[in-house]
Amino acid sequence: MIVPLAASNDVHAASGPAKRHIVLVTGLSGAGRSTALRALEDQGYEAVDNLPLTLLSNLVLPSSAPAEARPLAIGIDARTRDFDVPALVAAVDRLVAEPGLDARLLYLDCEDETLARRFTETRRRHPLAADRPLADGIKSERRLLEPLRARADKVIDTSALAPHQLKALVQADFPLEAPQSLALSVVSFAYRNGLPREADLVFDVRFLANPHYRPDLKPLSGKDAAVAQFVERDPGFPAFFDGLADMIVALLPRFEAEGKSYLTVAVGCTGGRHRSVFVAERLAARLSQAGRRVTLLHRDLDRGTA
Repeated sequence: MIVPLAASNDVHAASGPAKRHIVLVTGLSGAGRSTALRALEDQGYEAVDNLPLTLLSNLVLPSSAPAEARPLAIGIDARTRDFDVPALVAAVDRLVAEPGLDARLLYLDCEDETLARRFTETRRRHPLAADRPLADGIKSERRLLEPLRARADKVIDTSALAPHQLKALVQADFPLEAPQSLALSVVSFAYRNGLPREADLVFDVRFLANPHYRPDLKPLSGKDAAVAQFVERDPGFPAFFDGLADMIVALLPRFEAEGKSYLTVAVGCTGGRHRSVFVAERLAARLSQAGRRVTLLHRDLDRGTA
């Protein structure tokens, strides 16, 4: 479940002339590029998929574009004609340096096992596995694209995301209205399902009293008042939460000063249903009260009961 939370006040007003928004969407085959492009198109971007790299400058650069050119979302992956990772990294750097553009690179990642299942279910061929096993193609592409992942402004791991969840995340991270300088996401997760690979800060709340062992609370989630009250009664909760929220609020300007555009805060418990959900909900609300725009995702809410 993903909820964009509006800030209580807009502390980062837009200034200077408007720039043309450009989002280059790339990543592993099967990780959700088409879904991300549709999400951006629904948001108001003009979507172009599989654009040859040799045509990128002609389409994007201010000297080539019409005066009222729409924002662009461009899909590029290993199937693109004349695809070349170093050339694409260099092209991204050139676009970022253009004064009239707000150009960013979105990289979609995914676990190997999930990618293999998606290709098997759709019966599609992996572009790098024409005459090899599917697993070899996935591993080869991952190695090939690593420089793009390292260069990306935003990485989204789609392994546990439904299409509507990916759409909500993409639209929250790439708005067309004047955004804050730092796009902030809070994610709850289950340790049993692994760490969110996009997380910048990870906090473990498994030390808090666990509602899982109360028969009346086990079927509920951290979004329910009874679970919230149970966790709040843990003697260690108030000091922990106030310290956590104050620390993150104090760190955000420092991240912005370093030029960071996105920050993902992950909160984990055993099953990703009770404690982490409640803490993530409370943390997102506190950050919103501090004037931040926050996207809230409960990655494993429907996958576990602990």
